Amino acid sequence: MELRDIQEIEVDIAKALKTVYDPEIPVNIFDLGLIYEVDVDDNRKATVTMTLTAPNCPMADQMLEETHDKVAAVAGVTEAVINLTFDPPWDKSRMSEEAMLELGFL
Repeated sequence: MELRDIQEIEVDIAKALKTVYDPEIPVNIFDLGLIYEVDVDDNRKATVTMTLTAPNCPMADQMLEETHDKVAAVAGVTEAVINLTFDPPWDKSRMSEEAMLELGFL
């Protein structure tokens, strides 16, 4: 079996992350700017560093589990690790232009 290119896997991970939504905001976590880093190593282990809009988010566990499941399901990924961080804290400047339009910030 031929290994998928790491860049292809990273693109597919980004697409998968765009299907995960913050239950309280009608925008996906990628465009919200909650994803700080996506790294796929030579063994195709995917590590995603992300944050939440607030440290006390009541849906944190569900969002982390869904994020893990979507990343793990990407073709070529051998392992998925989701790291949660609050440094730096999230703010709306991290949002994509599309998300800002969706939420009426532009």
